[in-house]
Amino acid sequence: MAGQFTSSTQVIPDVADVPRHVAIIMDGNGRWAKKRFMPRVAGHKRGVETVRAMVKACIARGVEYLTLFAFSSENWRRPAEEVSFLMNLFISALQGEIGKLHANGVRLKVVGDLSAFEPRLVALIREGEAKTANNSRLTLTIAANYGGRWDILQAMNQLALAHPDAPEPDLFIRTGGEQRISNFLLWQLAYSEFHFTDTLWPDFDDAALDAAINSYRRRERRFGRTSEQLGEQALAVPSAPTPATAATDEDA
Repeated sequence: MAGQFTSSTQVIPDVADVPRHVAIIMDGNGRWAKKRFMPRVAGHKRGVETVRAMVKACIARGVEYLTLFAFSSENWRRPAEEVSFLMNLFISALQGEIGKLHANGVRLKVVGDLSAFEPRLVALIREGEAKTANNSRLTLTIAANYGGRWDILQAMNQLALAHPDAPEPDLFIRTGGEQRISNFLLWQLAYSEFHFTDTLWPDFDDAALDAAINSYRRRERRFGRTSEQLGEQALAVPSAPTPATAATDEDA
């Protein structure tokens, strides 16, 4: 990553009560559908509704960046019918959501190797990125045909990772019960806090997001420092003035 977000091992980010950047592997769509005796694609369709809900939830909680792993470079190995459905679902989601994202001040970014996608899909992606480029309420990044190893290899050639304008994720969430990062943001997750949940992605709601954020709040983010150093730093930071004090200062 470029500039001040090169690496959290070099630049220690501010630690806030709410994670500035949340990254999620949206796992469990197929299993959600199977439990309901529905085709896997029904789970993917329901998962889009969860994406919409999570965008709203993150805005409401003050999250500035939301990165979602939508389609990995390994997902091409899935059955051809499922891959075809996912591509068409991506197209329909872009067609239906870009206007709504723009109206709500959301900036859309798509990272990954787009060369494998059909021109119609690439055109929609570029159109959505251009339309929302100046929005700043939330940056929604979709990782599509993305892999962390690909990201590092192409960075060696282009001298920049695919996600250069975002800080490293504070909180990484994986739904669906698996506990691995599956080639997602390998470089960027170096100092992220991990939260794994058995909740399947279509069932991931505001309460599940709050549980993940509360888990994050309980972590001690040291970035190589000791607990004692963090305590000393906290004591050195002056507390915010009370309303009464602020009023007195203002009157003076």
